[in-house]
Amino acid sequence: MLTGLELWAYTYRMAMNAGQTLRFGTLGAAHIAPNALIKPANDIPEVQVVAVAARDRKRAEEFAEAHRILRVYDTYEEVISDPEIDAIYNPLPNSHHCAWTIAALRAGKHVLCEKPLASNAAEAEQMATVARETGCFLGEAFHYRYHPFAARIREIIGSGMLGRLRHLEGNFSVPVVSENNIRFDWSLAGGCTMDMGCYPLHMMREFSGRTPRVVGANAKTGPANIDVSMEVELDLGESVTARVTCSMAPDCQLGATFVARGELGELAAINPVAPHIGNQITIETRTQKKTESIAGDTTYTCQLRAFIAQLRGEKAFPTDAAEGVINMRIIDDVYRAANFPLRGT
Repeated sequence: MLTGLELWAYTYRMAMNAGQTLRFGTLGAAHIAPNALIKPANDIPEVQVVAVAARDRKRAEEFAEAHRILRVYDTYEEVISDPEIDAIYNPLPNSHHCAWTIAALRAGKHVLCEKPLASNAAEAEQMATVARETGCFLGEAFHYRYHPFAARIREIIGSGMLGRLRHLEGNFSVPVVSENNIRFDWSLAGGCTMDMGCYPLHMMREFSGRTPRVVGANAKTGPANIDVSMEVELDLGESVTARVTCSMAPDCQLGATFVARGELGELAAINPVAPHIGNQITIETRTQKKTESIAGDTTYTCQLRAFIAQLRGEKAFPTDAAEGVINMRIIDDVYRAANFPLRGT
């Protein structure tokens, strides 16, 4: 016999399969929200963004007017408790991911939470536990993973074209000029590894199929406990090594890259983080060298479609809560290796 939560989940899947609209509420008027949720929702008939709340009511009203969102609430609690909302998008600062995601899950809402999933692994584990208990789905918004560009990288490495893997490298760097940026705020679980480094760290697992062990890490410090740049050495087992770098220093060079070297050749990818604005894969082996680019919708549109497919029971959303816990454990290990305190502690 189905429990109450199981019956609710079954009924919801049936409604989604019947074409019912998925109604989102967003917490905060974050700069990422239009690209990550609003624009993709406009392209997908099955999704509507129907409510928003922000710390500043005026800002929420301006956001709602700009993006044609009908309901503006004074508090996040009101968005979460709205009975007509099915899912919550959480783009709040890292320090606010755990508490508000758990509140949404306990209110019976599915949650798409921005990366990284939490401030630290302990918080991520709490979030994953509540998702299991409530029967609601929690996904981590590693949008890059859902684009055909990422699928092509996985295909090439998995094909054996490069031979046995030997070494991986990943970089993501974005210059951040303003010291008032939340990435420089310890109380908000800021740091370069949290915001930029989480991508190439995730790619090490995503593209190799291996869980890395942190061997060492070195950081450049800005404000107290904040890593402005980070260099990480990783061991992927079976003599496979990896190196991850990231930076948000004002003078760093903007860019994202991924490299995989094997016994028979090398793959070099340009812009694996946001391939919809331009990308390139170069494959060089002993017998050939070729370059290709991969077309596709925005990474965020691909991600939102995948989220819908999960809720409909059609296809699993790979960056789920359990995967988010693993990712946060690796991030925690990076900070430990660099002699930094864990975020949120």
